Amino acid sequence: MDVVRRTPNDALERAGALLAGARRIVVFSGAGVSTESGIPDFRSPGGIWTRYDPRQLGFRRYVSDPEARKLAWRLRRELHHLEARPNPAHLACVRLAAAGRLAGVITQNIDGLHTDAGLPAELVCEVHGTGRQVVCLACGDRGPMAEAVARVEAGEEDPACLACGGIIKAATVSFGQNIPADIWARAEGLTGACDAFVAVGSSLVVQPAAGLPRRARRLGASLVIVNREPTPLDNLADVVVNGEAGTLLPVLVDAALDEPRR
Repeated sequence: MDVVRRTPNDALERAGALLAGARRIVVFSGAGVSTESGIPDFRSPGGIWTRYDPRQLGFRRYVSDPEARKLAWRLRRELHHLEARPNPAHLACVRLAAAGRLAGVITQNIDGLHTDAGLPAELVCEVHGTGRQVVCLACGDRGPMAEAVARVEAGEEDPACLACGGIIKAATVSFGQNIPADIWARAEGLTGACDAFVAVGSSLVVQPAAGLPRRARRLGASLVIVNREPTPLDNLADVVVNGEAGTLLPVLVDAALDEPRR
């Protein structure tokens, strides 16, 4: 397998040719897809983990320590008011879907921007959950994140479930928390059924989600990686294209659909 970085145009041409011949494309999106919508990522300089210590926000700490929950709610309040909008990378996925070439989007992102862009919910697999809802860890009751944030802004530093008084948290998969079995089975199913797997904007280090590109390649799919920085899986890819997701993914979709750039 040939990792391509000779020139951006050469890599794009080779990646585009692979996608042009694919009929069941899976897009695997990471934080780099959302940063161009104004959502800060976690690991880059200036990212969220430079201002919040991830060791304080793991699932076990969240459940056992009210101070950890207060910190998490401050972070959630900050993220809730970003007013992010879909960018060209999200819209490129919608174009693939409209052409009948998208098997699905498996996303590590919790922002809901793929569906905001117009992608049908049944084509989106949110392996790390959604930040748009909260869930009670005791009774399972769910509700809008906006309502929980409003309670925090009204003075509740650690809001409890209104149904049972239990601990509530964002309906996301935190560090130390398992991905729900049905969601993971769906992600593996999409990966196993695709003929091209495009990992976009992901550092490919967060497990188990980062194992999906390996699975796709092992089962015979072409693997294209689009990311600003090198990833640990570059040596497995058919083509690696380094750059911004919002710039490169639309170009690759043009090639897949045989549409010239305007």
